[in-house]
Amino acid sequence: MNIGLIAHDAKKTLMQNFCVAYRNILSNHTLFATGTTGRMIEEAVNLPVHKLLAGHLGGELQLCALIEDNQLDAVIFLRDPLTPKTNDPEPQNVIQLCDQSPIPIATNLASAELLIHAIDRGELEWRNVYK
Repeated sequence: MNIGLIAHDAKKTLMQNFCVAYRNILSNHTLFATGTTGRMIEEAVNLPVHKLLAGHLGGELQLCALIEDNQLDAVIFLRDPLTPKTNDPEPQNVIQLCDQSPIPIATNLASAELLIHAIDRGELEWRNVYK
């Protein structure tokens, strides 16, 4: 499965920790991430990540294009709704496209854990019908 990973600045360390905790599951899939998040994940877990541009430099748009082209099977977007920064990606675009596609999206740690376990159990194999 192709998994998109994106995190606001305040959640990048949480994303790293998530990827460390679920490295064994993630290692069986193809990972895509915006630039800084992807670099941090690679450093933390030593897994290959297809790195897009930084979110504010167009990485969010690249991720949206992958969603529109049905190239992603799941997205984990750890966002910080309380302290958005001007450099942080805008979550509404990604969320709206996932809702239209249909691509499962997790926007906090609890939903990310549910999604990663569902992927591990093969519960997202129905995504192959859409490809």
